[in-house]
Amino acid sequence: MASVVIGAAVAGYVIYSLYSQSQTQIQLLSVGEERQMALSQQLEEVEQRLTVTAAELDTVKAEDQFKKNQELMAEIKNIQTTYKDAAATYEDLLKLKEDTTKAQTQTLDADFSQALVFLSQRNYASASTRIARLKSGIAQQRAQLATVSTAVPANVATNNTPPGSGYSRQAVENEFGRFLVDIVAADLNSTRVVVETASSGDCGDGCPVDSLGSFVAKAGGFAGINGPYFCPAEYPSCAGKTNSFDTLLMNKNKTYFNSDNNVYSNVPAVIFQGSSARFVGASSEWGRDTGPDSVIASQPMLLSGGEVRFGGDGDPKKGSRGSRSFIGNKGNTVYIGVVRNATVAEVARVLKTMGLENALNLDSGGSTAMMVNGRYIAGPGRNTPFGIVLVRK
Repeated sequence: MASVVIGAAVAGYVIYSLYSQSQTQIQLLSVGEERQMALSQQLEEVEQRLTVTAAELDTVKAEDQFKKNQELMAEIKNIQTTYKDAAATYEDLLKLKEDTTKAQTQTLDADFSQALVFLSQRNYASASTRIARLKSGIAQQRAQLATVSTAVPANVATNNTPPGSGYSRQAVENEFGRFLVDIVAADLNSTRVVVETASSGDCGDGCPVDSLGSFVAKAGGFAGINGPYFCPAEYPSCAGKTNSFDTLLMNKNKTYFNSDNNVYSNVPAVIFQGSSARFVGASSEWGRDTGPDSVIASQPMLLSGGEVRFGGDGDPKKGSRGSRSFIGNKGNTVYIGVVRNATVAEVARVLKTMGLENALNLDSGGSTAMMVNGRYIAGPGRNTPFGIVLVRK
């Protein structure tokens, strides 16, 4: 009987053990199924992401990124080229306006305005066509202007000899034509040539400017003329350097301008000291002596030793006709003046005809200004950073 009980107990234990094992296996199987389902779900998500990524990659491949880059580079080039052309043409238009009336340039203004519209629409072909038309119109106006203004007033006598002193308006005639010349002569024994500046020192951008009349008044002079080239604020190419200049200059306060960047400069210069004027072929030939009354670098050199030093260089700005300012000498007489309706090369020949020994070209166009005894003979022109003034000793 006892053995039966023991056997039943053992059997019960075995059955219980098998039951427990089966339950454990069932639980493990359940956990495994849950994990498998989670993994399957994750796999499906990854597969979906891969499908989306593959589609995006196919889209990028279809766009041809290299082609897009090439098209973008071409557009940037069109923007740069057309803008530079428009800016340069606009400066030519501004210079033409300096010698014409508003009515004469209305059509040209309209052409430029339309070119800007095309540029804003990225229509570079039409913009370029309109700019080309504008250039042609400017050239035609220049030609008409030269034809109209070649005639010297009938009441101005021809005289190829410069005045001994004071102011003279005269016609100078040579093999290149007949030119109207306004000129002032002054003896350096009784006259100092000084430079009045709007700034007290070097200025790279947004420089102060003033009128020639103001410069003459400040220096206490009896005559004056505009100085060398500078960068007018209204010119697009002068952005970032408005009203600045880069040539060597010493003003009446013995302050040198642009000294550091003219150590090796080949820009010609004139040095006025005492009763003499010394013209040098390059600014680098002159130190920084503060003994002189003034040092003025400008270009080109028109005359040296009585001979023409500039016969033209292909620059259309120097080759167009307009009012041209100069400063020169013969012995101890200094001359400042304006030659009307002339190229820079023609000014050199006019001054040779008059018998000057040395001469430098100064700024022209809208900067041209000349004053004698409180009256503008030319100009007043735009405000500039400096003025050359004749002062009695």
